[in-house]
Amino acid sequence: MSRQRNSAGFTLIELMITVAIIAILIAVALPVYRNYVIRAKLVAGTNQLATTRAQLEQYYLDNRTYASVTTTTPNIVTPCTSTVSSATSNNLFNVSCTLTTVNTVPNAGYLITAVGTGIVTGAQYTVDQYGNMQTLGLPSTWGALPANTGCWIMRQGDSC
Repeated sequence: MSRQRNSAGFTLIELMITVAIIAILIAVALPVYRNYVIRAKLVAGTNQLATTRAQLEQYYLDNRTYASVTTTTPNIVTPCTSTVSSATSNNLFNVSCTLTTVNTVPNAGYLITAVGTGIVTGAQYTVDQYGNMQTLGLPSTWGALPANTGCWIMRQGDSC
């Protein structure tokens, strides 16, 4: 009569191989997922820049200036002064707007800037009255800026 041995469970080698495979998958997946989350968060900043730009252009069409109109009652306040916003849980960008001088004409232009916080710290985007978009900084985990930054860079490794 032969006695058969029923084994139950896994050997230590099998468990170690499984752990090694899971560790390799995590090492690859986490950086990819982090970049995906950063790209998704960048959209909120550029959307806010585009929205503010549209509000300023509408204001200019109505008032023929980007500055506040104080000769009427009540005063008409430019969207540039009310645009300054702080980062929230949904939007990780601090947005500010400044009126600029164009061809020696004061308040004939503007520059809207979005500066990232949190996971998008280091990201900085601008747009002006001509629609010139520029990237002044990238999220800190993406490295240095490329040579040409005349657009909004929204992916790691991209350039304009």
